[in-house]
Amino acid sequence: MLKKSFLIFILYFPILTVILPEELQFNRLLNFGTIVYGQNFPSVSSQNEELFSNFRQLSMQQLFDTACYYDDFRNSYDTAIVCYNLIINTPEKSRDLEQQTIVIDALNRTAIIYAYLCDYRNAYKYFIDALLLCEKYNVTSPLLKIYNNIGNIFASFEKYDIAKSYFNKALNSSEDTASFDRAFSNLGLIELKNGNIDSAFYFLNKSLQLSKQYNPKELSGKLASIALIYRKTKQYDSAYYYYQLSLEDARKNNQLKTEAHTLSGLSQLFFELNKPDSVLVYVNLSNTIATEKKFLTTIAGNYLILSKIEESKGNVKKAFEHFKKHANLRDSVLNTSIFGDINQLQHLYEISKTNQQIEQLIIEQQIKERTQKMIQIFILAAFLSACIVSLVFIFQNKKLKNAYKVLFEKNIEIVKFLENSSKNEQKKNKISDVSNGQGELLDKILTVMNDTAVICNPAFSINNLAALVQYNHRYVSEVINNGLNKNFRSLLNSYRIQEAQRLFSEPETANYTIEYIALQVGFKSRSAFRDAFKEITGVTPAYYLKRIEGLRE
Repeated sequence: MLKKSFLIFILYFPILTVILPEELQFNRLLNFGTIVYGQNFPSVSSQNEELFSNFRQLSMQQLFDTACYYDDFRNSYDTAIVCYNLIINTPEKSRDLEQQTIVIDALNRTAIIYAYLCDYRNAYKYFIDALLLCEKYNVTSPLLKIYNNIGNIFASFEKYDIAKSYFNKALNSSEDTASFDRAFSNLGLIELKNGNIDSAFYFLNKSLQLSKQYNPKELSGKLASIALIYRKTKQYDSAYYYYQLSLEDARKNNQLKTEAHTLSGLSQLFFELNKPDSVLVYVNLSNTIATEKKFLTTIAGNYLILSKIEESKGNVKKAFEHFKKHANLRDSVLNTSIFGDINQLQHLYEISKTNQQIEQLIIEQQIKERTQKMIQIFILAAFLSACIVSLVFIFQNKKLKNAYKVLFEKNIEIVKFLENSSKNEQKKNKISDVSNGQGELLDKILTVMNDTAVICNPAFSINNLAALVQYNHRYVSEVINNGLNKNFRSLLNSYRIQEAQRLFSEPETANYTIEYIALQVGFKSRSAFRDAFKEITGVTPAYYLKRIEGLRE
């Protein structure tokens, strides 16, 4: 037996070293046999070797279709993972955008398989890798699925607030209403967990209707969720009806995980109805599927039901044995160290969004115990750092205010000067190195620019200016560049900001908002006005207005 296992190890080692990153090869190699086959590897034949050799000859799309076949129709997760990893580990530089999308889908599907096998650490890592590729290459279509799947992981750890935020991200990531059924379903289950029955029914019913219309293959899970609502509200006839519909649909579409989950739900329903014989029938049916496919969460739930059954019969010893199995399975699936790893990955993703840092976090996850003295030193250092930062901020803020004050005073002088000598400025502008013909045109341009009724129209453009001075717009642009050493947009902004400064200084505008002034001088948004104002004056409109009001007082 040992010799046979060694031969199998020799066969799989070159396959896995090709498809996995170097730093994860050894651990994944050990996990591969453990997760998929338990403690024993499958028997080896020349057909298997030939099969994997043929996989490497397929194109990326053919390989993905093959993986989906083994994943969706054969429930052969080991073969599917091999195919997906062959796709994932193709050199990134050699992929076009279409291939990047295939890689993202392969990462997402691999993560789903690991989630089915309750390996949430690996599942979360693959989801994050998929999310990073989406952001890097601006691929938006898979985001809804990825956000939903990440939310499901946090929901498994009962971190409902975080899960809900991801489900809402899923809804906001797409305009395709047909794809919202999963997000609505997940939000409904979260609301149900929180005891909000009406909200839960709203989301789950909406999800059910979308599935009927657009995603009939996903119908069984939604039916089971509706059944759960009726069970929670003790409407057992309706709950049984929807469980049966879910079971029928799951079997029709070969959805083993949903079938096992629904059978478990039926067993809980009959437990609440105090029908222990029916409970045992459905628990055993559920466990048969869940044990074969290693649906650990379902198995854990079933042991809890069995424990309650034995407890109701007065068999305390058996009840304890079942509960112990339930607790061990649940702890192995949802232990705090795994969630700690996931939390660390999430934190790193939000800060850096880089694959290298995520891998580094996985390697550096083990945290050494710190003594009380080290904690005190850290707190002291943090306090001193905060004090230093505060002092620097106060100093810089004071310095900035002084600089703004100087800029403001200079701007006031400039406004007064411009109001009293607009004609002199036109003459000054004519001194620029332009021909006589361009100088005459420049006079006309500046005359138009001094007409605030014209330039403060938001639709005013160089084409409008060209029409007013009766010249070609390209020639007008050339004259502005040659005569004033600036482009039309800069010239327009300078005149508009000059008008804004004048409006700010008038007493009757004291009650107007900055948005109103921005619209009055031709800007379509407050942000555009703020950027132009600060670029030309050196201070923000808010600061300028505050100083003007101070002078009035």
